Amino acid sequence: MGAYVNPIYPYTSSTEWMTTPPQRKPLIVIGAGPVGLAAAIDARLQGLDVLVLDDDKTVSVGSRAVCYAKRSLEILDRLGIANEACGLGVSWNIGRTFLEEDEVYQFNLVPDAGHKRPGMINLQQYHVEEMLIARALELGADIRWQHKVTAVMRHDDHAILTVETPEGAFDIEADWLVVADGARSPIRRYLGLDIEGRVFQDRFLIADVIMKADYPAERWFWFDPPFHPNQSVLLHKQSNNVWRIDFQLGWDADPEEEKKPEKVIPRLKAMLGDERPFELEWVSIYTFQCRRMTDFRHGRVLFAGDAAHQVSPFGARGANSGFQDADDLMWKLGLVIKGQASEKLLDTYAVDRQFAADENIMNSTRSTDFITPKSRTSKTFRNQVLALAKHHPFARKLVNSGRLSVPSFLTGSVLNTPDTDAFEGNMVPGAPMDDAPVQVDGQDAWLLDQVGRGFAVLHFVDAAPDAQTLGALQGLKHNAVPVDSLIVSRQALQVPGLKVLVDAQDWMAKRYDTKPGTTYLLRPDQHVLARWRSLDSTRLQAAMSRALGQAGAQA
Repeated sequence: MGAYVNPIYPYTSSTEWMTTPPQRKPLIVIGAGPVGLAAAIDARLQGLDVLVLDDDKTVSVGSRAVCYAKRSLEILDRLGIANEACGLGVSWNIGRTFLEEDEVYQFNLVPDAGHKRPGMINLQQYHVEEMLIARALELGADIRWQHKVTAVMRHDDHAILTVETPEGAFDIEADWLVVADGARSPIRRYLGLDIEGRVFQDRFLIADVIMKADYPAERWFWFDPPFHPNQSVLLHKQSNNVWRIDFQLGWDADPEEEKKPEKVIPRLKAMLGDERPFELEWVSIYTFQCRRMTDFRHGRVLFAGDAAHQVSPFGARGANSGFQDADDLMWKLGLVIKGQASEKLLDTYAVDRQFAADENIMNSTRSTDFITPKSRTSKTFRNQVLALAKHHPFARKLVNSGRLSVPSFLTGSVLNTPDTDAFEGNMVPGAPMDDAPVQVDGQDAWLLDQVGRGFAVLHFVDAAPDAQTLGALQGLKHNAVPVDSLIVSRQALQVPGLKVLVDAQDWMAKRYDTKPGTTYLLRPDQHVLARWRSLDSTRLQAAMSRALGQAGAQA
């Protein structure tokens, strides 16, 4: 057994930028954490130049974000690291909740088949960051370590950054600035921007423990266990024999005292037994916070991830929602930078992701209130729910040990075109796409791997499309913005110039409620924009105008 050793990334001189007047960059990202790196990779996949500034020279310390949800894995598939992450991470779908020593509730994150990725993987944040850094560098992102941004000034068409380096300070300008510098965000503070919400009066101890154990790869949560009475405990398996254990401590606990090995080790031995050898890799104390900025967009400065919003960790909504921020932001910013959409499109990033943040904060607050009740009445309710859940199925749905991260359905987005035809199922305008197994050129494949590189149309047929339909789909674009066209059929077809997805197992038919002629318009971040029972070029072009913020899109 041995603790993880953080890599050290080399400092690169920036003396060529120490000029007067300052040099201008089209896009700068502040923060080389998971969200900033995801934004940088997405920029490079779109062919955009991007500069990443980080004040550190290594990846994060400790597990931190540990649970990566199915939607995040689908985003990481598009960014190019999901196979590596899933290969190293611990996949799981089952979660169990215990009262004392008795199981009172169980859930399955992916109850049906036909999905490429599991409900969750557990993987220490430092591993994910290493993978993202390697991918960003492979794609040509310029990452500058030990470059600390100490001031930001906003202007109508750019921002000016003051950057400190080991060789001195300089100013640099950015046409666009993406801020992903974490929960304590110095940039947010420099700009005097607000962040509002609740800080919960409770403390939790995180212990990353290296040990060999035969516990299953599941999420286990205890209320009032015998080894930690009157409090709660969470256990997760991570890669390389590292286990994440969270102990509730209470608000009166002294954070510095509780981090000392002589306080941590007895807690672990009470849980694991005196005979099990283990090694402490990392210990930290945290408090619950559920807060967000009022507005994620401030002109040319855009906030994402923990810099924009914070939630308590039960539910795995922090990094997962941050990846969705980057996924939503970067296709819109790419179109704006390329001159294919107006800046107004970026207002929809703020509105849509603020809605998602509110949804996450609501669910996280409910979980936190259940886990750490702050009144005698709420604690009595919580304990009665747990007691009933032992014997009565109706009460098990009320047990809340952390409603786990799911992507937001952006049904209120002004970019959507509302339904005019009747559909069943969940794939409404604004919904994140469900994955499904398909075949492409006779090979097994997955639906989500075929889309997500721009706007796309799925057109469902039961036979080769006629010449008029084929003409409408080939070379489809809206003004200068290309739209990828894909044919979906239950049998193999030869369609000149178009990719054919074969829904041999009928998963797409079930999840998308398809009939011959059904047409879906998809966003670059794999959300549904519009759907119809027949292909109509006029309606499709109008929906694209709306999706680009050119018609009906007002924040």
